[in-house]
Amino acid sequence: MFVVAFLDSSFLPLPELNDVLLVWMITRNKPLMILYAASVAAGSLTGCLVLYYIGRRGGERLVKARFGAERVEKATETLRRFGTVAVLTLCLLPPPAPFKLFVLLAGVGGISVGRFSVAIVIGRAFRFFGLGLLAIRYGDDALAFVDAHGRQVSLLLAAAVVVGVVVYMLWTRAQRDGKVDKLGGTP
Repeated sequence: MFVVAFLDSSFLPLPELNDVLLVWMITRNKPLMILYAASVAAGSLTGCLVLYYIGRRGGERLVKARFGAERVEKATETLRRFGTVAVLTLCLLPPPAPFKLFVLLAGVGGISVGRFSVAIVIGRAFRFFGLGLLAIRYGDDALAFVDAHGRQVSLLLAAAVVVGVVVYMLWTRAQRDGKVDKLGGTP
C-alpha cells in the first residue's frame, strides 16, 4: 500500500486506487486499519516529497511544459494567496484536482519543507483515516459507497476544511484588528 501511494503521489497517476485498496484491505482485516491508513499516508507524503524536491531543484520549466502556462499561473496565484492551506485542501480532493501541480509549485515557490510536509500529513491522514473509519463502520458496503459517492464525500470534506480555514482567517484578522478579544467576544 505504501508503494502504491508513493507511485500515485509521485510519478504514476493511479486515480482513486489508494482509496479502493485501503477500503478493501480494511474490510478484510479491520484491526490493521491504523497500519493501513498510516502506510498510505506515509507513502503519499514520500511521493509528494519527491515531486516537491523536483520543483525545488528547478522544476519550473517542467511544470510549465507539463501543465501549461495559464494553468500554472492560476495555480501559482492560488498558492501565493493561500500557501500551505491550498496544498492541505487539495490533499482531500479526489481526481481530477490538480494536486501534483500544487506539489511541484510548492517546491518551485520555496514553501518550507516542514510546512509542506505538515500540510500533506494532516490532509492525507484526515482523508485516509476517515476513510478507514468508514470502512470499519460500513464493512463491504463501504466499497460500493466509495465507488458511488467517493467524489462527493471528498468534496464535502474539502469544503468543510475550506470553511474552517476561512472562519479561522476572519477570526484572526478580526482579533488582529482589535474587533474581538482572545476569547472571541467583543472588547
